[in-house]
Amino acid sequence: MKKLITLLSFVLLAVLSADAQRYAIVDTRYILDKMPEYKEAQTKLDKISQDWQKEIDGKQAALDKMYKDYEAEQVMLSEELRKKREDEIFVREKEVRDLQRKRFGFEGDLFKQRQELVKPVQDKVYTAIQKIAAARMYDFILDKSEGITVIFADPKLDKSEDVLRELGVK
Repeated sequence: MKKLITLLSFVLLAVLSADAQRYAIVDTRYILDKMPEYKEAQTKLDKISQDWQKEIDGKQAALDKMYKDYEAEQVMLSEELRKKREDEIFVREKEVRDLQRKRFGFEGDLFKQRQELVKPVQDKVYTAIQKIAAARMYDFILDKSEGITVIFADPKLDKSEDVLRELGVK
């Protein structure tokens, strides 16, 4: 009889602890793809990106022509003119690389445009997720769109301070 009571106690404890933490999974990519304002922002970004790429491609084509012309005339040029043309080509190459970095590099113009156009829509989604989490008392919500990511966690579940105390860090 004692074994049965102990077994039932463990089963009851397991059931209660399983219900203690409530979680949900969302797919933010799916949600964003269904939002017209996100599609509009993405279309604008694609247009801007294509325009900038055309600009870079034009400068690269001019650079390629300049280099081919230099190779064709190289044997007929004096040392001074050869050096001058090489310097011009070098400067143009640097301009193209700098423009590419400025437009598409880390924290470049495209990144800033994305922040301006897409971030408000993403913030709207995250706010809605937080409202649902609070209303339905979820402890945490996972995003499955690009690998599992925690996008909301109840602050009372954060045990970082306990770990710091255990380590003796204040």
